Amino acid sequence: MKPKRTILCADGNEQSLSIRKVMLETRGYKVVAYSNGEEALERFKQGGIDLVLADLIMPGFDGPKLVEQIKSLSPETPAILLSAKVRTYDRENRADVFLSKGMYGPAELLDRIRQLLVRKRGPKRVRVKAAAAGVSSAA
Repeated sequence: MKPKRTILCADGNEQSLSIRKVMLETRGYKVVAYSNGEEALERFKQGGIDLVLADLIMPGFDGPKLVEQIKSLSPETPAILLSAKVRTYDRENRADVFLSKGMYGPAELLDRIRQLLVRKRGPKRVRVKAAAAGVSSAA
């Protein structure tokens, strides 16, 4: 069984955070969830996070600031910004993807997560079994 990828979710709305956490966990991801950016950043610093999913607007430390801090520590960590209030986000940010809540479905979010994790990890290596390749070990 392959190890689970760990996703850091940050959202000031506890209900949205809980729904997103359940959705991701049922798809096989390990999820660490925080309702504020400061705690999320401290957890990120502990290591082991494969992707960050942050709400644009949170009290105090908002999503863009969280993503900026994370990217300064680990530029290769994929980050997705979400927003219920903003349809397009044109300010400079370091997120890999911006999604407007209500403008995408859960399937699109899951697909974007999968794509970013594959890009971070690189393509799967094809393993060819020696027997399937016609190579004999008794040469």
